[in-house]
Amino acid sequence: MDEQHNTNQPPAAGPVEPLPVPPPRKTGRKFKLLAAGVIALALLAGIIRFYDEYIAPYESTDDAFVDGYVTLVSPRVSGPVVQLLITDNQLVRQGDALLEIDPRDYQASFDKATADLDTARSQLDQAQAQVKVSEARVAQAQASAVAADAENQRANDDLKRYETVESRAVSKTAFDQAQEQARSAVANLEAARSQTKAAEAEVALSQAGVGTAGAAVKQAEATLEQARLNLSYTKIAAPVDGRVTARTVQLGNYVQPGQALLALEQNNVWVTANFKETQLTYMQAGQPVELAVDAYPSRKFKGKVDSLQAGSGARFSLLPPENAVGNYVKVVQRVPVKIVFDEALPTNLDIAPGMSIVPKVRVK
Repeated sequence: MDEQHNTNQPPAAGPVEPLPVPPPRKTGRKFKLLAAGVIALALLAGIIRFYDEYIAPYESTDDAFVDGYVTLVSPRVSGPVVQLLITDNQLVRQGDALLEIDPRDYQASFDKATADLDTARSQLDQAQAQVKVSEARVAQAQASAVAADAENQRANDDLKRYETVESRAVSKTAFDQAQEQARSAVANLEAARSQTKAAEAEVALSQAGVGTAGAAVKQAEATLEQARLNLSYTKIAAPVDGRVTARTVQLGNYVQPGQALLALEQNNVWVTANFKETQLTYMQAGQPVELAVDAYPSRKFKGKVDSLQAGSGARFSLLPPENAVGNYVKVVQRVPVKIVFDEALPTNLDIAPGMSIVPKVRVK
């Protein structure tokens, strides 16, 4: 019974096998790949467009600085500084007094030159008066010569009359006296003529003295003018409008001609940008430039290319490179490019020579 009962029992259930999972649909994967490809192409197109519009048409460099005219102020005479009328970074106008050098020595030289000129002019007046005296002597000597010539003529006529008369009618004494008067008249005439020549020579000498005195007057005038200039040079004024910079002079310093005392930075600046020679292919004058000053990063300025230097910066350096010796290593050269501002710079911004700036030139 038990066995029959056991045979009627259903067999024990074994482990249930899991149903097979269907494979993932390929359509979703292809869609994701297609979307990723579209995004990549769009990104690439954006990069290409960004490059074409914002990078390729421009050339930029950080090797650029604000440049400008700086006028060095130097004395033309030597001496101690007795007045200093300016301070550092002060704005001055053309003609404003900057400092004064002790003028006492130059005032004394000016006074002496004035006295020397008066003396020279007095000597010129004396020489001119001497010419008149000499001319009067010439006239007197000429009158004496005329009188001596007349007396000589009379004495010769008397002698000829005595010679034509028979010897019995004229005494020996009278004839000898007539001969003596004739010889005396000739001698007097020669003396008068000699005196005339001497007086004329004296006139020429007096006229030469006038020339010498006139030259002395001109020399004295030149000396006086130089003394006047030296006296005026003791007061140094600003040659141009600008701001006082690099001042080295102090009150009481003894200064020499040509010594740099200070510099005046003029309010006329531009940009000198040193571009690589490979960046100059399409660069030319007139192209627009965007300028960013390091001191004012939030401000952008407009400018344009003014000119390109005819030669690299190294070629005009103090010691140009000599490439004809040793092993040659090619180095990309830089060429200075002058860029000017299109607009007046704001007065509240201190944009001065030497400041760093980044230009961005549109070359295409």
